[in-house]
Amino acid sequence: MARRRERIGDGLAVLSGARADVLEAVPGARAKFVALGGVLLSTGGLAVLSMAFAVSMALGVWWPLAALVGLGWGFVIVNLDRMLLVGMAHDPSMRRNLLMAVPRVGLALVLGIVISTPLTLQIFHKEIDTQVVALQAEASDAYKRSLDDDARFAGLPALREKFVAEQAVVASGGTADADLAPLQAEVVAAQAAYDAALTAQRELSARAQCELDGTCGTGDAGTGEAYAQARRAADGQRDVVAAAKSDLDAAVAAVSAGAARSMTQAAADLETDRAELARLTEQQTALQAAFDATNADNTGILIRLQALSALSDSNTTMAIAHYMLALLFISVELLPVLMKMLLNVGPRSTYDRLSDLRDDGDLEIEQLQQSARVEVEQAVQELLVLAEKERVDRQKEQVLARRRARIAAAVAQREAAEQVPEPRTEAAPEDAGRRTWDTGPILGLARTAASRTVRTMRRRPDVRPEAGSGTLPEPREPERV
Repeated sequence: MARRRERIGDGLAVLSGARADVLEAVPGARAKFVALGGVLLSTGGLAVLSMAFAVSMALGVWWPLAALVGLGWGFVIVNLDRMLLVGMAHDPSMRRNLLMAVPRVGLALVLGIVISTPLTLQIFHKEIDTQVVALQAEASDAYKRSLDDDARFAGLPALREKFVAEQAVVASGGTADADLAPLQAEVVAAQAAYDAALTAQRELSARAQCELDGTCGTGDAGTGEAYAQARRAADGQRDVVAAAKSDLDAAVAAVSAGAARSMTQAAADLETDRAELARLTEQQTALQAAFDATNADNTGILIRLQALSALSDSNTTMAIAHYMLALLFISVELLPVLMKMLLNVGPRSTYDRLSDLRDDGDLEIEQLQQSARVEVEQAVQELLVLAEKERVDRQKEQVLARRRARIAAAVAQREAAEQVPEPRTEAAPEDAGRRTWDTGPILGLARTAASRTVRTMRRRPDVRPEAGSGTLPEPREPERV
């Protein structure tokens, strides 16, 4: 168990950027790097949860797949945080430490905001779900108003009113037509005039009868002058009543004719308007239904952020809880960089001095090895050049010796030919055209001798000097083939 715990601690220390060889010499610095590695793993765990929640909210994927994506994102965050820590070397200058820390703190702040947002949304998901429903209803109403203002449906309200009016006209037999209002007003006026004339005629008839009975007027019963006058007035009013009745009948007939025409026109327009109204209403309803379906599925991160912002604006307690929780997650993400910066501000530790010392020693050793390799390679190249020059000089001597031998042999042969006369014979056909100074045989002999002698220079791999040995390979004698 102790060995396992020790291996885990070593892994955390290496994760935080510690050197295992230096920690073996300075075990006191191990606890600091183990704690720093634990902080890195904590930020990675938060990143895993954050990405899993974000993928689930944005894409609605299966939880195991979201967790797998979250693990990948956590690995990226841990790697980025480790890069930020490893890149912050200890420096005694406060100014240089701040210059190194500012961009790293800025990057860590961005990562903290990105990581904290899905976690905050998940913690307040119940309140956010309620606000999302309200936002969806507002979006639906706004879309409905936009459809009403759309040019395609601009005449729909008027068409609805016209359709309702046509239905009323047909149901009333045409009398509900607004165009008949003047005629109906004439009927009302004619009816009033007729009623007034009839009332006057009845009053005059009653007065004549009263005069006849002697119950009113002069009080004298019988058909006297008063009665005759009253009767003439009553008879004259009868003509007025007949004229008023005629006017009323004419007005009623005009209204009836207009109602018949209105009903016929309304019945003809009703079917056309019903079809157009059904088409526009169906199209508007389809668009609204499509938007409502999409709006109902709109439960992603964006609308949740809008809901969280709306809740924070309307509720102070919610706003405080939201910002404090976000600051908590951001602080956890900033903690490794801030901790490393605080460690760099302090005095150099034994670990830092030993790490620098070993780095300097490694550099000096590498420089010495590189210098030795360069010197050995230069010596080997010089030796190869000398050997090649020697080989070329020997080839030159051999070529000159063979040339002198051929010349001497040719001179001796010529002298012998001059001392011993040969019988005259006819020249061979192939020598007939050769001149006396032709050196063809000599050049042919030289080419034949040169073709039989080939010199090569090879260097065996097993004689290559080792780095730092100080010995040089011996030149190999050229081989004759």
